[in-house]
Amino acid sequence: MKIHICVVVMIGISADFDPVHLGHVELIKKGKEIAKDTGDKVVIYLNKDFSANHAPFFIPFEARKKMALAAGADKVVGIEGLHHRLTLAYSVPIRIAMMIEDGVVDYVDAANVSPPKIMKHAQKFVNEGIFVGIPRNLPNRNVIRWFAVNEFLKNKYGKNMKFHIIPELEFDGKISGRILRRSILENDMIIPEEVKELLPKTSTKILEKEIKKGTIPGERNWKNITKRMNTCSRPNLMKIAYLNGNVINEIIKGRVYRDEESVWATFRRGGYGPVLTRLAISCIEKEVTREEVVNLMRSYEKKGVTPHEQSVDKVIERSYYVATQSEKGEQASIANEKFRNTPKISVNAPLKIEAGLYLTKFETKIMKRNLNKSLNPQIYIDKDGKISCEIKLEKKKIKTNLKLPGKDVTYIRYILDSQFIPVSAKLIETKRGIRVEISVHDS
Repeated sequence: MKIHICVVVMIGISADFDPVHLGHVELIKKGKEIAKDTGDKVVIYLNKDFSANHAPFFIPFEARKKMALAAGADKVVGIEGLHHRLTLAYSVPIRIAMMIEDGVVDYVDAANVSPPKIMKHAQKFVNEGIFVGIPRNLPNRNVIRWFAVNEFLKNKYGKNMKFHIIPELEFDGKISGRILRRSILENDMIIPEEVKELLPKTSTKILEKEIKKGTIPGERNWKNITKRMNTCSRPNLMKIAYLNGNVINEIIKGRVYRDEESVWATFRRGGYGPVLTRLAISCIEKEVTREEVVNLMRSYEKKGVTPHEQSVDKVIERSYYVATQSEKGEQASIANEKFRNTPKISVNAPLKIEAGLYLTKFETKIMKRNLNKSLNPQIYIDKDGKISCEIKLEKKKIKTNLKLPGKDVTYIRYILDSQFIPVSAKLIETKRGIRVEISVHDS
């Protein structure tokens, strides 16, 4: 007998149930109401290790799970390993695919925009087949993303989830988990009465127990984060996911790091917003590499979960197309928009690029002596924004800028600034001398 599951999930900060408040209780109530007619179970898909916004949780997973069950949920499924590796444009399709495969047929969410309006906004992204860059000015943008992905996956599964949207619960404004957490912190870890009014009694009781045990608040390992930001070289920072050339140079310039605020200030100077900063810091903390992220993306591409327009290949092709058009004098922003809006554009992006080196006679001699050894030049962006490489041999480090045609410089820079596509390199000897062969990772 096939069991249909009714699932209650919220997207955004409160989706993490950190803590479960009265707004979440209303979602569960709606799920229970549907379950009366269908006989289904209400299942919460609960983020486990990192929040959807790439931050550590205030309350441990087991405590949040108890809160959800106490509030009326039948079951809690932990989701882990996604939110310190992927943006929402990639993690949301994975989560929805998981739900559909589990047998989920109903989905409950809250928004202050009507379903027809949400669907109208979502359809644009369904048509484009891409869930990156949903404008911040759209109302309930995370719900729009879930609508869009749900429609997209209908082609894969031949079915999707039925959405049930209820109004967001408000008490002098939207109930925010972030504000509730901040109020507890500002009150020296004593739950203020105004916070208790917004929590079911079961959540308050569980929360007080966790505070007494000292498990709250959950924190990052700032010792590891600052150590890596203080000691990692540019080439090693370039291997970490979601760090681009500009922010890496800001990290180097901002040393020495001793506290959280100095870390955040560096990412602000590098042009990162709060969400991308949290993701990048999570990757530094957990040593998430570009290789790891690309392999994860590829695995879900093969399953047909990620739209083709968001594929790794498409990112590579777009980088080369924009570089080609820029060489012709077209603005990068216009070329990028043209690529996104013209599905028939065919791009044969090279996955290997040869680059020359600026070497002294002494360095050339050392290189030739070691060409038969396994040497792996490390590609990075130097302090002047130029593409460079570092080669370690005979207990020496040779650092040099690379000689590349303008188009190739732009192409490789776009790849490096993609924040998740890795590059590797090796030394080769050609008729033109010793060169570096750069490989754009395609698998």
